[in-house]
Amino acid sequence: MHEKTPVGIIKILNLPERIALEASSKVSYFDENNGLFRKLFRYISNNDIAMTTPVEADITPGKMRFFVGADDIDKKFIDSKEVKIKSVPTLKVIAIGIRGGYTKARFLENEKKLYHWLTENKNFEKAGETYGVYWNGPFVPGLLKRSEIHLPIQKKTNPKKEKSKL
Repeated sequence: MHEKTPVGIIKILNLPERIALEASSKVSYFDENNGLFRKLFRYISNNDIAMTTPVEADITPGKMRFFVGADDIDKKFIDSKEVKIKSVPTLKVIAIGIRGGYTKARFLENEKKLYHWLTENKNFEKAGETYGVYWNGPFVPGLLKRSEIHLPIQKKTNPKKEKSKL
């Protein structure tokens, strides 16, 4: 899908169209205690689908998406009670790379950095909600985990010109 965004760096990514396996919850992703991961893991195990990274997570309400890899793309997938099959369109995002455990505080701290970037880059505007991108499973120690936050963006159709100070 894409390479890991370096820790502390903000960059623009153009994500391709993808097929996702998505589990949902009524509570926040951070309140789920890996329940979404378990639903998706059961689905891929029962359907002989390879696990890929990264996975994505909407925060509130909680949703987690695994993506179908190239080796499994021609398989026929069927929605289950816990997992829905979704087509995810191409998307332009700004991303920031993060090291450390997958916590709400770390998410919010880095989300602020993305919104600050957006205020400094006047040719772009928000085009969706931030979401988490997670590269490691639940059994990797927090200190070693890598993640990202993505904020969908689009070019402004009529960016405001900065007034000259002459």
